[in-house]
Amino acid sequence: MKIEPVPREPAVHGVGRWADESVWTGTRVPLTAATGLLPESYTDEGFFAAERSRMFERSWVAVGNAAEVAEAGRLLVRRVGGRSIIITRDQEGVLRGFVNSCRHRGTELAAADCEIGNTIRCPYHRWGYGLDGSLRSTPFFEEIPRPDFNRDDFGLVEVRVETWGLLLFACVDAATPTLCEWLGDLPDRMGGYGFEHWRVQSEATLEVRANWKLITENFQEYYHLSWVHPELAKVSRVKDHYRYQGPGMYCGQTTTPISGDDRDDWLVLPPAAGLNQSDLVSGRFVAVFPNVMLAALPNHVFLIRLEPVAPGLTREWCTFLLPPSTPEVSDEDMAQTRSFWFDINNEDIDIVERGQRGLAAGAVAPGPLAPRFEEPLHRFHNMLADIMTADCPSEIAIPCGDDDSEAARLGSGVNPYPPEIG
Repeated sequence: MKIEPVPREPAVHGVGRWADESVWTGTRVPLTAATGLLPESYTDEGFFAAERSRMFERSWVAVGNAAEVAEAGRLLVRRVGGRSIIITRDQEGVLRGFVNSCRHRGTELAAADCEIGNTIRCPYHRWGYGLDGSLRSTPFFEEIPRPDFNRDDFGLVEVRVETWGLLLFACVDAATPTLCEWLGDLPDRMGGYGFEHWRVQSEATLEVRANWKLITENFQEYYHLSWVHPELAKVSRVKDHYRYQGPGMYCGQTTTPISGDDRDDWLVLPPAAGLNQSDLVSGRFVAVFPNVMLAALPNHVFLIRLEPVAPGLTREWCTFLLPPSTPEVSDEDMAQTRSFWFDINNEDIDIVERGQRGLAAGAVAPGPLAPRFEEPLHRFHNMLADIMTADCPSEIAIPCGDDDSEAARLGSGVNPYPPEIG
């Protein structure tokens, strides 16, 4: 089935301003001269609307965990920007995504995740679709035949959906580069973990009164680490941080080695089997653009998927995963690791909500980025600017990898256990 671009709604008033390069002058300069984003980027309803249509609807957005749609007959309902989509697997195991709208008169096909058996059925006039999106039944429609009607012309509108490791992605714009191009070297860089085989241990959902960008920016930089996270700083020490980013739409850092001297929370569970020396002693902290925060430790993963709800409200979908080599773990055995991360996340929530209040009530001009600690933010801001200003998503510039020269490392030093890639 050919994938066509999804028709767009009329342009929202004010979108044009945010698509203009003049808005991004503080981002487009070199890191040593760059500033943060304008306060309106986090608080303004017009920017939120523009971002939803120009950025989220033209990106590969994480919409769930790959395990959620492992079997045929399970239907997921997800939102990408302003679009509602449904995702399932057909009887041959092929992952399928469609616009959540009947081809008869546009009725929403499903309101929430559900089991559907072999048929996607419209609740209004009972048109039925196969799991491959083909139109199979149109009750009573043929009582007065239409000579111009052919069921083959009215299958569900297809949307690209793919998985990488732990994650399920969707993209509603056919002109956006492929997921393979989007992720760049990340699947190779993190290939040693074998994430596609890891299992979900537990999940939680939280609401944060802050813009989604503040949350992922906070995850990407470690300037705040010593003051906001004194306990985390014992495990993930500032002096042991290095950049971890090659070509691709992601920002990353690694803590190598992770310390167990003062806190050994990360050592409670056994490490995954088969890790190389670098992965075995490191914590990888990767923000996949736009809405994934992935903390991969040798023995577990803490994954957060962000869902923007409003300019100042974001839903966090939190998932803990364990490798297949780890035997079944009770809630009691997982409690120390889980509590450690939720304590850290609560500290993050407090500080980003303070950030949101300051941006909304103060609205001061953005200040300079700290080159030593906030290089990933400069990379992230430029990815956002690229997609917001691109006339067509096919023009989105996938960032290159880091320059490994001494000057480009900005004082971070040389990783004693560099990642093995490829």
